[in-house]
This record gives sequence, C-alpha cells and structure tokens, in this order.
Amino acid sequence: MTSKRSQAVQRKPRTDARRNRERVLETAKEEFTRSGANASLDDIAKNAGVGAGTLYRHFPTREALIEEVYRTEVEKLAAAEQKFAQTMPPIDALRAWMLLFVDYIATKQIIAPALNTLVGGPSKVFEASRAHIQGAIDALVQRAIKSGDKRKDLDPFDLLRALIGVSNVASSPDWQQSARRLVDILITGSRPVK
Repeated sequence: MTSKRSQAVQRKPRTDARRNRERVLETAKEEFTRSGANASLDDIAKNAGVGAGTLYRHFPTREALIEEVYRTEVEKLAAAEQKFAQTMPPIDALRAWMLLFVDYIATKQIIAPALNTLVGGPSKVFEASRAHIQGAIDALVQRAIKSGDKRKDLDPFDLLRALIGVSNVASSPDWQQSARRLVDILITGSRPVK
C-alpha cells in the first residue's frame, strides 16, 4: 500500500508565492548589481518585502539565488525572441532582441563575478544559457533573411560577437550606449547588397 506522502504531486506554486519569488529575484539582481556577490541576503529579503524565511525557502543558499538570477535573465531573453517574432516585423524584432541582448550582457558582467564564487565556476551555468541564446538569434536572423531584410550569408553569431566585443573592451561606464549604437550599425550593415 502506498502512502499519500510517497505520492507527492507537483503542484503549481500559489500566486502570492510566485510573486514573492519574482520580487526576490528582481531585488537580488538590483542588489548584486549594486553590491556584488556579497550583497546582504537579509537586505534583499527586506527590500523585496518578504521575510528572510521566504527568501531561504525559495533559495536555500546564496549560490542558488545567484544562479537563479542569471538563469531568469537568460529565460527572459529567450522568451523575448518568441514575443518579438509574433508582434514585430522581422527586422524590428531582430533589432529589439539585440538591444535586449545588450542589457543581458550588462547583467552577465555584473553576475559573472558572483557566479565565479560558486564551486566549479560558472561554466555549467553559462554553457546551458548559450543554447537558448543561440536558438533565439538564429530564429530571428533566419526570419529576417526570409523576409529579404538581411543578407543570406549573415551568420547570426557574428552579430552577438560584435556586441560582446564592445562589452569586453568597455572601459567606460557608457559602453552600453555605444553597444546600442552598434546594434543600429549592424542592422544597417547586414542588409542585402543591391
């Protein structure tokens, strides 16, 4: 005979629990941006409007919170591809997604030092995110090529390399503005030759 406990059913979190989790993640992202990996978890809970117990129930360790902040940003980026593709013309969708990618790079730069504190380093987390990002940019570029807005020989990853390159040599606080200008240059420069 099987007991009820051994038949635990996965159920969706309550609406308030989901909202609490989302607030904790958004607040943690802001706090890690401001203070780095050693941001106070108690301050994160307080600023998210939840108790420390709620934070630890969702994220039992600092490392779990850091990883989930990063994973959430990647998921938002991947989901944006679908949303943009459904609501915008191909070239506009590609541009909007690339601008969002600039914000993702900024988050990654902020979160990367914190991820480096994890045992085993960030490689597993970063590797998993690459497939999501590659899939999104591939789909957007292929759609733009089909519509005739982009050159047929455009390699989607070249667009990402250019944006990542700007961020890697960024020595000034306004590198994101430069990267946003580069998005427009890349969009214009990858049009078909007539």
